[in-house]
Amino acid sequence: MYSPKSMKAEEFINDKEIKETLKYADENKDNIKLVNDIIKKAKLRKGLNHREASVLLACGNKEKINEIYELAEQIKKDFYGNRIVMFAPLYLSNYCVNGCLYCPYHFKNIKIPRKKLTQEEIKKEVIALQDMGHKRLAVEAGEDPINNPIEYILESIKTIYSIKHKNGAIRRVNVNIAATTVENYKKLKEVGIGTYILFQETYDKVSYERLHPTGPKHDYIYHTEAMDRAMEGGIDDVGIGVLFGLDKYRYEFTGLLMHAEHLEAVHGVGPHTISVPRVKKANDIDPTEFDNSLSDEMFCKIVALIRIAVPYTGMIISTRENQEIREKIIKLGISQISGGSRTSVGGYTLKERPHDTEQFDVSDNRTLDEVVNWLMKSGYIPSFCTACYREGRTGDRFMALCKSGQIQNCCHPNAIMTLKEYLVDYASEDTKKIGNELIEKEIENIGKDSIKDLVREQLSKIENGTRDLYF
Repeated sequence: MYSPKSMKAEEFINDKEIKETLKYADENKDNIKLVNDIIKKAKLRKGLNHREASVLLACGNKEKINEIYELAEQIKKDFYGNRIVMFAPLYLSNYCVNGCLYCPYHFKNIKIPRKKLTQEEIKKEVIALQDMGHKRLAVEAGEDPINNPIEYILESIKTIYSIKHKNGAIRRVNVNIAATTVENYKKLKEVGIGTYILFQETYDKVSYERLHPTGPKHDYIYHTEAMDRAMEGGIDDVGIGVLFGLDKYRYEFTGLLMHAEHLEAVHGVGPHTISVPRVKKANDIDPTEFDNSLSDEMFCKIVALIRIAVPYTGMIISTRENQEIREKIIKLGISQISGGSRTSVGGYTLKERPHDTEQFDVSDNRTLDEVVNWLMKSGYIPSFCTACYREGRTGDRFMALCKSGQIQNCCHPNAIMTLKEYLVDYASEDTKKIGNELIEKEIENIGKDSIKDLVREQLSKIENGTRDLYF
């Protein structure tokens, strides 16, 4: 039986409910009155439920699709302004005991060299990332209780936070590791992680078990209920996502929104972030084998619909996508992107990008400076801010501020100040010029004169060597 408040995976992600939703969507995709009513509800900025959003996904009316895109772009501006948060993944180890059919780290893959960073190697990777200008990392590691125990992850996080190189510092470490116990989530919380991220890959239980034939990840129930355990362990910022292309996208879209509804219903706070990766080519992996490829057009529509269905959540896109696609979907809802990413273990310390240990092919190979430059030319503020996390504005506190729009009073000035740090410490001359012009323009968009004056004062301090100023 379907119940968003249930703590049982097969009840809050209910196969029967999803199939009935898809049937309802097919029956009503041309019901323009209903479609108009759903769009009208979306304009209230309170979100949509999975059934309403699924009707819009099924609707093929060009005029209505354009209306959805325009609304998504406006809602994104309302909640997140023109800020784009920057981050980079840091791969600690590709040792893994799982047999996932879509991941090159699967234990049967003898073509890929196995590597695990020592703490000294982690320091070198972090210094390389700091020298690029990054302040926020997403730690990645395969599931292997022998090579990658929780103690290794905890020690690595402590190492990352401890490194201060020149003006560099990693101020937020998000963690993307396998589903684990409440006790281990408590340990992660204690060492100061930001967001705990775990992709479902697919919400279809039958497909899930087929795609994960061996290893602890085969357990659909344990994996799907991980976010509830994370929140029980005190982690109030969690990030969800599916790997589009593994299974039918309409099923995954519905399941993803049901998961968000479940977290909101049970914990009073939905996902902090939603990621939308697509299956990509990698060592020993051919994405065409899954036969569920998602067109760029439908991918854009899904991003737009997630934005209007869950307006408060951050949305993440990685360098899996090329510049052209990233440009299209940023305006439709994306609020966080990676830049200068290496998806291999130990890749940041090497001059040439290594491919033998990559988890997936990187489609956007630009440097962080090039990405920052591009964003600013497109009218966005690249933000390296981590203030909310360190000020305790997480979980329900962050969501309350976000839903009310008050978060902009902090985020906009903080984005400006962290961009200034980047420009002073790391940017090329062209990027500095564009950035300083953008900062002057954005200061004028601050509503209160008192805040404008304070921001200018803080910017002057940054130019004179002070770092890590925030509201």
